[in-house]
Amino acid sequence: MGLKFTYQYGQTPLDEDEKEALCIKSIETQDELNRFEQLNIENAIEWLLQNNIKPKTVLTEGFIKKLHKKMFGSVWQWAGIFRKSNKNIGVDWTQIHLHLKLLLDDTQYWINYQTYKPAEIAIRFKHRLVAIHCFSNGNGRHSRMMADIIMEIIFEQSPFSWHHSNMVKPDEVRELYILALKKADLGDINPLIAFAEK
Repeated sequence: MGLKFTYQYGQTPLDEDEKEALCIKSIETQDELNRFEQLNIENAIEWLLQNNIKPKTVLTEGFIKKLHKKMFGSVWQWAGIFRKSNKNIGVDWTQIHLHLKLLLDDTQYWINYQTYKPAEIAIRFKHRLVAIHCFSNGNGRHSRMMADIIMEIIFEQSPFSWHHSNMVKPDEVRELYILALKKADLGDINPLIAFAEK
């Protein structure tokens, strides 16, 4: 029968060839897909805890790709590979490397010169990373985990709580998240920081 995708508001639809890259062909429902992805993400968290990740490696293209692969590689063949098509959001796919390098350089500058407080640096990074939209899917979850890693590994502070939600379900928490993202798009980062800390 095959998996039928139902996209929530704010989610990025997959191209047909991206859908075909599902590693577990027996998945038939969105709930099953969500469960397998969440299990894969939990394995990525375990990998992070078991490895002594150095702060200097976090803000690199290699680490960003590796983390995405760890989070989604058991489910999607394209995990950890930058997308090769344009989506409903994100920069032109040919510009991903350039925009990511600019973000990494900017973030390193913010850290070196203490331009913002740690939480604001992590959230500004998260916001711009998801706006670039490096991967075919999973960008929101990946960018939130990157923000947590920046807090824990670079600043040695507690990760964000994100309302204790993975924002997959179309509920009130996801609506608040999308609203905070839209405000950040308009230049007000504070609602997104507040959302992350609740």
